[in-house]
Amino acid sequence: MRTIIRSSAHLSIQLYINSNPVSWRLPFWIPAAVTPPRPQSASDTRVAAGRKPAISRDDIIAAALKLVGPHRSVSTLSLREVAREAGIAPNSFYRHFHDIDELAIALIDLAGRSLRQIIGSARQRATTGRSVVRSSVETFMEQLSADENLLHILLREGTVGSDGFKQAVERELQFFEDELRVDLIRLAEANRTGLYEPALTAKAITRLVFAIGATAMDLPHEQHPQITQQLVRMVRMIIVGTQTMAKGGIIDA
Repeated sequence: MRTIIRSSAHLSIQLYINSNPVSWRLPFWIPAAVTPPRPQSASDTRVAAGRKPAISRDDIIAAALKLVGPHRSVSTLSLREVAREAGIAPNSFYRHFHDIDELAIALIDLAGRSLRQIIGSARQRATTGRSVVRSSVETFMEQLSADENLLHILLREGTVGSDGFKQAVERELQFFEDELRVDLIRLAEANRTGLYEPALTAKAITRLVFAIGATAMDLPHEQHPQITQQLVRMVRMIIVGTQTMAKGGIIDA
């Protein structure tokens, strides 16, 4: 009797399969298209140890700033070194920067913007020509000892960097000159002192200050107060000269 029942059940299943074209390799109640899901690997579920799951452009810039300094040029940075400092895989770097040179120029731009804001604020707080000169020069020299190394980037890359870096530094210096020119005109009008060639005066002061700063960067910190005092006098000489020329005291050769 059991043999007859098994034979009968087998025949019924076979007749069903013959009349319904489904895959006979799986039980007929499971659709052939269904396959078990692929198990996730360890790399799919966790980020490599020591690396961040996501990082921004600013995070990479901050990591690069930690690596540069008075004796380290931006041009010496390597992509792997910056990636390691930022805690990311090297390939993640390319999501934000085309190459290390683009990062270097971004650092120079950041340094220029930040310093212009710091020194510009110092000039705005001053009320007279004498205090403007001293406050601006002292603020500039203080940045030589700042932890951010922003001034070091401009001073270093303007002399030893690549042509692309030097052009970026030159662009930032021109921004400094433009903002200083506006402030010089404002002060001259407020104090009724006159101003000869405002753009040229701003350029003379800017180039002098950055040249002295580049020299002071490699000197002991104990010498900075003396350099600051000398620089204040030099800038005042330029301003007195341009005021005298504005009154017609000096005739162009």
